Amino acid sequence: METTPSFTGLVEFAPAFRPRKGLTHVLFDFDGTLSLVRQGWPDIMVPMFAEIIPAVAGESEEQRRTLAFEDIMRLNGKQTIYQMIQLAERVKERGGVPDEPLNYKHEYLRRLDARIQGRVRGLRDGTIPRDDLTVYGTRALLDALRARGLPLYLASGTDEQFVRAEAEALGLTHYFQGHIYGAQDDYRKFSKKMVIDRILAENRIPGESLLAFGDGYVEIENTKQVGGLAVAVASDEAHNGSGRFDAWKHQRLMGVGADVCIPDYRDLEPLLAVLFPR
Repeated sequence: METTPSFTGLVEFAPAFRPRKGLTHVLFDFDGTLSLVRQGWPDIMVPMFAEIIPAVAGESEEQRRTLAFEDIMRLNGKQTIYQMIQLAERVKERGGVPDEPLNYKHEYLRRLDARIQGRVRGLRDGTIPRDDLTVYGTRALLDALRARGLPLYLASGTDEQFVRAEAEALGLTHYFQGHIYGAQDDYRKFSKKMVIDRILAENRIPGESLLAFGDGYVEIENTKQVGGLAVAVASDEAHNGSGRFDAWKHQRLMGVGADVCIPDYRDLEPLLAVLFPR
């Protein structure tokens, strides 16, 4: 971890990081990267997994929750259905009869909605300020990127209908000009890799021209696979604006090849100077 004179907060650069010119298109993850509407979602998913996974002899509730957490976070950034497929596999391997993963997904979404519906309602009626539920500095970053004429894309493992609704409630929709993509019930019709391939193909650009921001390993890994530049956002979701790294995200995202890691967008000017050298 290091700080530089131009950054007032935490930042880490990969040893191989080199500024590059020619970044022309920008991809964002949603939850944890821009939006905090779903902050605390593991507090819903982990107990649900622990409730459904059959116990084995001598296993404590805490051990089962740890197993669930590791399964869930290992797949963070992918469509929610993949976590539910993993849940079904755990049930089966322990001698149980699993439900359909899609049913597990719908039950999780029902439980999550009970937690977050007040947030969405508060955003819509103005009782919750929009910036309270966006990662610190989000709007300034999006404004700056749009001012540079860069087309922005949004790809989320959350179901598309919810991503679109929550982006609208946060006042972020206009930044993406129709380029908002999310998970589908038929999970084979969507992936972040498919979105990246589409961006490159439709705009006839090389992977080296893609810049991505994300707090999940999938978008970081997929971006690096095509030669793009990946900024890991190790956001401290429970304490927005703390300026601290979430330790788990920090370790995981740098481990899959992120070029830069930041806790939020507080250091906008130095960050842009690094990403878009003259």
